[in-house]
Amino acid sequence: MGTATSSMAAKFAFFPPNPPSYTISVDEETGKLRLSSDLINQRDNVDILKLCTKKGNEIVAMHVKNPSASLTLLYSHGNAADIGQMYHIFTELSSHLNVNLMGYDYSGYGQSSGKPSEHDTFSDIEAACECLEETYGVKEEDIILYGQSVGSGPALDLAIHLPDLRAVILHSPILSGLRVMYPIKKTFWFDIYKNIDKIPLVNCPVLVIHGTEDEVVKFLSWEAALGALQRESTDQPDQPLNTAEHNSEKPRPSTDHKEKARPSFGQREKSRLSSDSREKARASTDRRERTRKSIDRVGKARNSTDQQEKARNSFDRFGDIVRSVGLCNVDCLKQTAAEA
Repeated sequence: MGTATSSMAAKFAFFPPNPPSYTISVDEETGKLRLSSDLINQRDNVDILKLCTKKGNEIVAMHVKNPSASLTLLYSHGNAADIGQMYHIFTELSSHLNVNLMGYDYSGYGQSSGKPSEHDTFSDIEAACECLEETYGVKEEDIILYGQSVGSGPALDLAIHLPDLRAVILHSPILSGLRVMYPIKKTFWFDIYKNIDKIPLVNCPVLVIHGTEDEVVKFLSWEAALGALQRESTDQPDQPLNTAEHNSEKPRPSTDHKEKARPSFGQREKSRLSSDSREKARASTDRRERTRKSIDRVGKARNSTDQQEKARNSFDRFGDIVRSVGLCNVDCLKQTAAEA
């Protein structure tokens, strides 16, 4: 029964691009893997990797190196994109935010083997994280998990197992698979991506980026979830992204919200020096709550038909609907002056 339910959930949740937006080739001169696409001119600072997961699949990942970065973003994309479509977004994020970036395709996506499932995505992100630590020498405290829409599922699942993460960013996240379709308040055993039950267990700053006019994942549902965390109130109010939708892409001209939503990720290292830092981090009514309730602003998505713009968009589908989710403004990731 459980297998049948999981299979039905997978058919709803996963829409890998068909055909994939890219192929994998080997560079004759360097012997390195290359991501081949008509829209991609691979950069020297990008590594293409094949990673083995604990579920026995081989997934494709890409690592964008930024020489001046000290933090690394581990990005879990939406449910109808692959890293070929995300390539330009990944490289731009790395440059704009001054971070290294690891993006990966779920099992069954792009040129990754296997079939997608909830638990496969958990194994996929685990393999990507292990690669960061073992191949690139990235420490857990220097990793920021970024989950976009359905990608919030694997991001949060990994986050509850890594107590020393720098931060988690949730971009238009879902509360759970069923809650996208139905206004249920109870978690059923056959539901997938039970994010609402996992987010209180995360032990690091969490930033939610969500539009008030999101037509796929309703903003009010996440506002209620954040309130349910039972944190102490502060003088920092919630900052809804007025008029922003699920497929919003560009930031609005105002920058006031960006300063308010900027998490003090650099302060996390100071808290570790205290013997009771874990309790202080949980009890904080300033930095942590400010981070967890802050919401960054995004603008309207462009209706571009240009092929280069199509490569910048990440497609996120629920049911028969196809929506694009593009580059949002996450300036809050930039390192603070304390880290500079």
